[in-house]
Amino acid sequence: MARIPGALDTRLQRESGLTHFEYRVLSLLSEEPGHRLQLSDLAHKANASLSRLSHVVSKLERLGWARRDTTAGRRGVNAVLTDAGFETVLAAAPGYVDAVRRLVLDSLEPGQIAQLAELGEIVAARLETVLAEDCAT
Repeated sequence: MARIPGALDTRLQRESGLTHFEYRVLSLLSEEPGHRLQLSDLAHKANASLSRLSHVVSKLERLGWARRDTTAGRRGVNAVLTDAGFETVLAAAPGYVDAVRRLVLDSLEPGQIAQLAELGEIVAARLETVLAEDCAT
């Protein structure tokens, strides 16, 4: 399982010029209303530190795929997907989906895919519980 992100990274970089994490950030923004999300919320959804996310958003800004913005009356800074960023993630999505299918899903029967999804949810819930406990101590 630990090899999958690296394999996705290699394929995405070769085909789209994106790292797996950059694709994830663009994809998350593309799913949000107005294609915007507060950086702290985006970091949480992307499972990244605010520092790591900030570096990636800076790179995406230089490429013209994202920008930072503030909302009047609200604290924090938003990452906003630009039209060019939206086009980039749309162009990269078919290759990403194909890679996930070839690397993971094609080797599984339909029932195994359902089991994998269920097990992933169980592990993710446990991870959230343990991390919350660790933060409380």
